[in-house]
Amino acid sequence: MQTQQIYYTPNEYLAQEEVAEFRSEYRDGEIVSMTGASINHNQIAGNVYAFLKFMLRKTDIKPYIGDLRLWIPQYRQYTYPDVFLIQGQPVFQERRTDTITNPCLIVEILSKSTKDYDRTDKFRYYRSIAELQEYVLINQYKIEIEHYTKADGNSWLFRAYEASTDNIAFASINLEMTIEDIYENVEFDLSDRI
Repeated sequence: MQTQQIYYTPNEYLAQEEVAEFRSEYRDGEIVSMTGASINHNQIAGNVYAFLKFMLRKTDIKPYIGDLRLWIPQYRQYTYPDVFLIQGQPVFQERRTDTITNPCLIVEILSKSTKDYDRTDKFRYYRSIAELQEYVLINQYKIEIEHYTKADGNSWLFRAYEASTDNIAFASINLEMTIEDIYENVEFDLSDRI
């Protein structure tokens, strides 16, 4: 017996999201529940956000974490990046103050259930954002960071970081952060329990 898939309009999704207990993403008609974040996921996102918040104060670049929604019109996607930056004023979707369209840097913390999606389709959707200059994927189970920086045209440069002694250079904002600071207070043995 086949179950019929239900498709939702963006407005139906937004109406549901306003009263939902848990956040969901919208993928071109489909509503996908988001899994809860682990303690390592939360620690890494907090470390990156705190560093960016401190280092970018008194600039026109502002960091945001977790609960602010991103609309990607070309692919009809609503998503919640773990951490992202906006340079200048936020561009809101249709005057909604909870949904933006113009991040310049996005950070996603990889989980076992989302890592493949974050590396493939989600990155393709993110690349359609004209303002986006950098995409950073951070593994919460071991020291491993994938860093993409926009180059000429539609080209993206890739760099991998796998040592705690490395520094990651955020080229679009002219800042460096140590890998050690990204993983501060992260206990990798906790990931075995997930």
